[in-house]
Amino acid sequence: MATLGLVKECLLALKDRTGSSTPAINKWLLAEKKVEIKKHILKAALKKGVETGMLIPVKASYKLSPEAKKPPKKKKAAPKKKAAPKKKTAPKKKTAPKKKSAPKKKTATKKKTAPKKKAATKKKTAPKKKATKKKVAKK
Repeated sequence: MATLGLVKECLLALKDRTGSSTPAINKWLLAEKKVEIKKHILKAALKKGVETGMLIPVKASYKLSPEAKKPPKKKKAAPKKKAAPKKKTAPKKKTAPKKKSAPKKKTATKKKTAPKKKAATKKKTAPKKKATKKKVAKK
């Protein structure tokens, strides 16, 4: 039904006296609605439209029937009735009083901010060991 609705909208927009061909319908749908309908789906929708009397086949084209061109009749809106006053519901049964739980400690809900990067942090290098001189034994 959605495809048939798009086709109807297309045929109204194209306003071809002799009807619009399948490629013309597809081209319009692609340009205006940015929708591409596959051949077999479009063909089925057109066939359904002919069966219901919405479309009239003319050679290899289709045009809207006079009934389909007419805008759908709008039903008169029924006068809205005033909302009936709400009836009081039966009183709720009292349940046994619940034991109060120990008061919860309030936790500070501070937002965790990303740790600030220290500007130009220098890496500490391990202290260099002093070269020890070998003691030469005196002879």
